[in-house]
Amino acid sequence: MAAQRLDGKALAATMRSEIAARVAERARAGKRAPGLAAVLVGEDPASQQYVKNKHKACQDAGLATTVHRLSASTTQAELLELVGRLNADPAVHGILVQLPLPKQIDDGAIIRAVSPNKDVDCFHPENVGLLMTGYPRFYPCTPHGVLQLLTRNGIALAGKEIVVLGRSNIVGKPVAVMLMQKATATNPAAGDATVTVAHTRTKNLADVCRRADVLIAAAGVPGVITPDMVKPGAAVVDVGTNNVDGRWLGDVHKDVESVAGWLSPVPGGVGPMTITMLLYNTLDAAKQIDG
Repeated sequence: MAAQRLDGKALAATMRSEIAARVAERARAGKRAPGLAAVLVGEDPASQQYVKNKHKACQDAGLATTVHRLSASTTQAELLELVGRLNADPAVHGILVQLPLPKQIDDGAIIRAVSPNKDVDCFHPENVGLLMTGYPRFYPCTPHGVLQLLTRNGIALAGKEIVVLGRSNIVGKPVAVMLMQKATATNPAAGDATVTVAHTRTKNLADVCRRADVLIAAAGVPGVITPDMVKPGAAVVDVGTNNVDGRWLGDVHKDVESVAGWLSPVPGGVGPMTITMLLYNTLDAAKQIDG
């Protein structure tokens, strides 16, 4: 029996309608539209497409959005100057600096330069610390999208055994933290689950993955999760986006569909949810800054 589809595209459309309604309500109250400033340095095709998708999603939801396009030769000082201007601009509630940056620019210096109050990616060390201690200012976009994809499809997390394959700062580490934390009024998206983080150095990786009621694949390796690594009926979330000969492939092998109870597709699973949660964070930032 084929796995049920965790349709991120459909859920994203629903949540973006919810966000648009909240934005319209703010407008009726005389408040300015939430503003997102995206910064794109260089000509990386994947980054350009991603920023284009974010820009359109913002416009569709009624957010004010601007894209600052800089050449690949931009210096770190020039980029820091732009970030400083965006930090000081009251019409900008969220700042997104698209990664990766050219080699002459230190990613960490730019991440730390963005005001924590406008860090809608939740990359700034202050916001990472708040997330770690259970008092998030924002939730990181992809991890939050994963949790929304699970919970809004009725998949219970509390008390479940969850395996996260991958330990990146963008997905693996933060999603593991969110899943293991206790849900509170200040941390409502916490999962109350028992979490194992696995990676390329994990011994008996297949055995570890087979324990999971929920398996989240964020390793960046095409097809690394095979059917023999999945507990029958488990929910499997594929965060992988690997470009192989012009095709987008996930970290989960296609044959896992015959074993899993739930499975997110690539594309059309986590990707649309990531952009949706960016809109959610920008709206939340506007609420925190402007009231």
